[in-house]
Amino acid sequence: MKARTTFIIMALLMFGGAYAQESVGWETLSPEQQEVLGRFQGEWDSMPAERQQRLATGAERWAGMSSDQQQAARQRFERWRNLDPDRRALIRERWQIYRDLPADQRERIRQNFRDFQRMNHDRRQELRDRWRNMTPAQRERALERMRDRPRPRPNRQD
Repeated sequence: MKARTTFIIMALLMFGGAYAQESVGWETLSPEQQEVLGRFQGEWDSMPAERQQRLATGAERWAGMSSDQQQAARQRFERWRNLDPDRRALIRERWQIYRDLPADQRERIRQNFRDFQRMNHDRRQELRDRWRNMTPAQRERALERMRDRPRPRPNRQD
């Protein structure tokens, strides 16, 4: 239970979005949310409204997850906790940069990642090696070409 609560707290602090500054009363939480957030009951009323919102939303999401999803989330959180603090700071910084991008650029990044994930292992490794062997100037030119290239629209079979 303690690991689960710790996970929820950390995930919410890292990935919680901006919420309205309206307080969430403990009594308005569902029984499932109260169970997940039980260790906060004593301090709930003194928490900032934004934190209450993030915790309530996270507890709702957690309660809606299957046990397999919860286990996967715990494992991701454990990997996060084991990262070097400098690495976590870099990831937070890059996440903020990503969130500040226009929606079309974020979608392009997600699509590129999906494309990369669909490649076979050898092709992914070949691309990684090629990137590592580039000079900074070559990398910048490659990034410019990727930004400027037209993206084909996927054929959707609805």
